[in-house]
Amino acid sequence: MRDGYRVWDADTHVRPTAETLEPFLSAEVRALVADEKFRTPVRVGMAGEIFEPPYRHYFRIGEGGGEGWGAGKPRVLGESGPREGAERHFQTFMGTRLPTPGGGDYDSSVRLRDMDEEGVDVHVIVHGGTPGHKDPAVDMEFVRAEHRYLNDFCGRDPHRLKSMLVVTPRNIDESIQEIKRWGPSSWAVAVHPALPLDYPLDHPDLDPIWKAAQEAGLCVVHHSFSGGYPGYRDLWQSPYIGRTASHPWAAMRAVTAVFGGGIMDRFPDLRYCILESGFGWLPFWAARMDDQAIYIGYLAEGLRKKPSEYMTGGRFFAGIVLHEGEKMVRMVTDQLGSDVLMFGSDYPHAESRFPDSANKVLGWEGLNPAELQKLLWSNAERCFGAP
Repeated sequence: MRDGYRVWDADTHVRPTAETLEPFLSAEVRALVADEKFRTPVRVGMAGEIFEPPYRHYFRIGEGGGEGWGAGKPRVLGESGPREGAERHFQTFMGTRLPTPGGGDYDSSVRLRDMDEEGVDVHVIVHGGTPGHKDPAVDMEFVRAEHRYLNDFCGRDPHRLKSMLVVTPRNIDESIQEIKRWGPSSWAVAVHPALPLDYPLDHPDLDPIWKAAQEAGLCVVHHSFSGGYPGYRDLWQSPYIGRTASHPWAAMRAVTAVFGGGIMDRFPDLRYCILESGFGWLPFWAARMDDQAIYIGYLAEGLRKKPSEYMTGGRFFAGIVLHEGEKMVRMVTDQLGSDVLMFGSDYPHAESRFPDSANKVLGWEGLNPAELQKLLWSNAERCFGAP
């Protein structure tokens, strides 16, 4: 709690290292990835911390092409190509103190102390998804291991530490089994689709997953990463363009697919949210979707409502990003109502303002106490369920 307000942070992260995740893998998969070629040392932390040997490691077992804003030589905007010897630098930490080591990997007690310092009551934790192994069975075993890890990590205080279940069309039946296994637990509050490249979010084969999520009372979450969003293979070698465009661009596509694909109609109790994707674009996108639903509506058949009505109907939520600020919150609230936006900090990533993220929002004098209470707590509670 901070200044009399309970605070629910809807967008935080963990990234378990190989050393942390390995005990949760099956013996068969541990043997499969035992070779050092499947590990890469962690020299820089999620907030930009510089580590010294002996390093921990991340697993690297996927088949990805290494594209997106997180890979390749960067080009400075305005120049014809990357400079000779160009390297990608880690982004600037935007807070005033680095998060305590361990809170984003192996020690949830550290994380809880950081939460107490920042005045935050609940964290919703986004984690890595699938590693993209060519064998779907191996991919799914990594998903199961992450869920077992999260059960242990969040289990220290599952009413304050919440997370989500990765689901994937590569393993639909197994994804549903994971929902049934972990959905009743106190820490599991959402499902997070991990889609293969070019697989549409509104594909009807995913309906059994949405049905299982609805029955378990779990929200569906969108959060994009450094690859896989629209246009991630066409960034003109610019991480600046990629980081600026990636999350909102991906969320615009996802929202359009969920609303236009009739998912909110077929599953009338399902809740949907976007995280770390910006939010100032929401009124513009709502109006554009409404117009397109008429202009080219034969491609979004049989919708029971206008797309904007799904956005404002009480089952859609969006995490804020702090840099868009008070005026943007005011604008979105005036146009879409006060029941959509949720506080999010991006802890422990460099973009968070740790340990002052909550304080920044509490300093927004243009929001009245009722609006602050919804932004900091009530909307997240409606989205994810009572803690």
